Amino acid sequence: MTSEPLEWMIQNQIVRRGIHNHALLNALRAIDRRDFVPAASQSAAYEDRPLPLKNGQTISQPYIVALMTEQLELDSHHHVLEIGTGSAYQTAILAFLCHSVISIELFPALHEVAKLSLAPFKFRNITLIQGDGKKGWEKQAPYDRIILTAAPQDFPDSVFDQLVEGGIMVAPIGKAGYQTLFKITKTGGKPVKESICGVRFVPLV
Repeated sequence: MTSEPLEWMIQNQIVRRGIHNHALLNALRAIDRRDFVPAASQSAAYEDRPLPLKNGQTISQPYIVALMTEQLELDSHHHVLEIGTGSAYQTAILAFLCHSVISIELFPALHEVAKLSLAPFKFRNITLIQGDGKKGWEKQAPYDRIILTAAPQDFPDSVFDQLVEGGIMVAPIGKAGYQTLFKITKTGGKPVKESICGVRFVPLV
């Protein structure tokens, strides 16, 4: 059963702002954000703002997680690459909706946090990798969908190359402090970009 604070978060921060995808809302109910928030921030688990993690990283605000997931247009057969696991909240939402998720985290401490956070859910379709994701993860390419949860300054060509024709990549791109969130479709081997909104993500390092 969905807790009252979690349902309040979904209704007031997600549905009220125009996201109505039934499968996505079910994923947000099944994957409680509080389970992925550090102990020191538990009281703010359902607030619409990013929260701090180790190594200067953050867990994104609920609306942005929902928005980025919606833009991916996920289907149950999709093979997805996530660059920037963090606490694995976004990872779990993806796994609830698609066939398989490869998620890469640069920082070993966060990689361990992600494993602990995901353990109670017993997902069988997530592969967590500790390593540098700036160039994607060619070993298990190509991917139907790619999502970046940290922002490169420039268009990530080497990551985009690992996307299937017709696939979608969702990524914040721009300098530290303020970026643009893009939905990028691979059409004829080329990126077709759609600007979604302004965002603030930690830099992709």
